[in-house]
Amino acid sequence: MARVAKIVGGFVLLGAGLAMLVLPGPGWLAIFGGLAILATEFLWAHHLLARLKDGARRVRSYRPGGRSPNAKATRPDRSRGD
Repeated sequence: MARVAKIVGGFVLLGAGLAMLVLPGPGWLAIFGGLAILATEFLWAHHLLARLKDGARRVRSYRPGGRSPNAKATRPDRSRGD
């Protein structure tokens, strides 16, 4: 019975997350949560969760223009009043 509840809860959370991608709410958080629950029971969910985590790491480490995270931005000198 607990296994069935876990599976149903995972699918409900996953479905709610998908709906929240177009509706207001934390869609990606619910999707990750639903997949984390389902990954304890299904191998396909485990693989999909691993792919999403890898994609999230790549997005988080993306630097526009190839700038390093420690590079300082240069701004025009506006103190002269030009």
